[in-house]
Amino acid sequence: MNSQAWILLAVYLTVLLLMAWPLGAWLVSVSEGRLPRWMALFQAAERWLYRLAGVDASAGMGWRPYTLALIVFNFLGVLAVYALQRLQGVLLLNPQGMAGVSADSSFNTAVSFVSNTNWQGYVGEATMSYLTQMLALTVQNFFSAATGIVVVIALIRGFAARSSASIGNFWVDMTRVTAYVLLPLSLVFAVFLVSQGVIQNFSPYKEVSTLDAPGTQTLAMGPVASQEAIKMLGTNGGGFFNANSAHPYENPSALTNFLQMLAIFLIPTALVFMFGRMVGDSRQGWAVLAAMTAIFVVSVVVVTVQEQQGNPVLTQLGADQVASATQPGGNMEGKEARFGIAATGLFAALTTAASCGAVNGMHDSFTPLGGAVPLVLMQLGEVVFGGVGTGLYSMLIFAMLAVFIAGLMIGRTPEYLGKKIETYEMKMTSIAILVTPLLVLAGTAVAVQAEAGKAGVANPGAHGFSEILYAFTSAANNNGSAFAGLSANTPFYNTLLAIAMGFGRFGVIVPVLAIAGSLAAKKRMAVTAGTLPTHGPLFVTLLIGTVLLVGLLNYVPALALGPVVEHLMLWYQK
Repeated sequence: MNSQAWILLAVYLTVLLLMAWPLGAWLVSVSEGRLPRWMALFQAAERWLYRLAGVDASAGMGWRPYTLALIVFNFLGVLAVYALQRLQGVLLLNPQGMAGVSADSSFNTAVSFVSNTNWQGYVGEATMSYLTQMLALTVQNFFSAATGIVVVIALIRGFAARSSASIGNFWVDMTRVTAYVLLPLSLVFAVFLVSQGVIQNFSPYKEVSTLDAPGTQTLAMGPVASQEAIKMLGTNGGGFFNANSAHPYENPSALTNFLQMLAIFLIPTALVFMFGRMVGDSRQGWAVLAAMTAIFVVSVVVVTVQEQQGNPVLTQLGADQVASATQPGGNMEGKEARFGIAATGLFAALTTAASCGAVNGMHDSFTPLGGAVPLVLMQLGEVVFGGVGTGLYSMLIFAMLAVFIAGLMIGRTPEYLGKKIETYEMKMTSIAILVTPLLVLAGTAVAVQAEAGKAGVANPGAHGFSEILYAFTSAANNNGSAFAGLSANTPFYNTLLAIAMGFGRFGVIVPVLAIAGSLAAKKRMAVTAGTLPTHGPLFVTLLIGTVLLVGLLNYVPALALGPVVEHLMLWYQK
């Protein structure tokens, strides 16, 4: 990895920490309802909203009613997004006269955006009206992100509580996270994006003359900046345009590219700091952050080095891939030429470590091991910072598994943050960890056997297998990025991937909330000489080892059939 890539990574992590630290403090205030006096007017509006909805803001919820409220709310979101797509042809704000979206694509997209996956099997600028982009997709970008955040807040309350039957109030948590965190951050970021050239309008698409006259080109318009802001901050990833963050109207400069990368990790990092403060020991947050950062840095180094060393096939064809004063060198196929391999590789690691899915390059064109890095980051359960909320609660699940393993080794009842980790917690932990590998591997197996699944593969062989494996990994882990090269906008893939997205999201959330309820009801135990410290280097190492071993063991055979064998074929072909 060259000096430019190291400097970019170091600057990125430094700025990220400086921005996330105060945001973590603000998240604590929001989750505990301790807002400053100058927000009295907003709080009055909040109370009026509760009265209008018939919500008792002072009433706590056990994990079951909390979970039921969450599922009902999100199910209604699926219905709303589906209906808006189907009916967009007769609704307002449709200057291009977009027809209603097909039933299978509408179902896939509805589940996708409600589950914070934002998988897009369609071409955005050719499929969705302005109303659908705003009222269906952008709204769910807020609500799905808020859902992930309130789940991790509920889990943290479970750790911090001293024998309580409540893990919070879902309706209050959703309202406060949306109104006091996501909306203001998105408003500020959207204004910045507009100032940098990201478009925000309701104009019809424009026909312009090209430099090669008399040719013409259609330029898509629309309210892009407002969707782009929450797309990144909420780790959603669904782009207004098909080219996503490689499109100059979504990502016009190196500055916007850097800040979009910051936006992806900003809230997930702040939530780690919030975790440390809420459990009363900031060292716990730093330990989790250290484990996340270590895996992330190694991932960035691997993907960048693999792409900078180039592609041997292109070398054989006479392409010069040596870096010089006149060219960047390396495997530039599929990279964002404006930003180069360093920024594109960092972006690829970021978007798949987080549950984002936004891309500024084509992962399908990466070298086999370079493309394996985004794949592996998703298969770890997206716990390396991860999506807003989802990354931290998934990492805390692994932390409980780590202390359970340590307890077995020393013959002591495992504890984490003063709470005993017993049979019930481990059952729920097992479900939360195993549900996504089951969906990924079963879905991939069905797709490679079914004729409808094989019909979408343009690259038979190891690479085609990687494309299918990537699609189901992305769907079940609620990432949303695609390897590309796979024709997935078919009834077969739209239906199968939607099932993976839905169960991948709520199949993890339900056991996590069950754990939150169980932990909240337990008394906190005093620290003794036999308590395993969970804030030092030993625990960080144990946590990293648990994530890598448990997270990857399920996928080793599949990875061997895809990127590993493709790498061997590429570099050692005779």
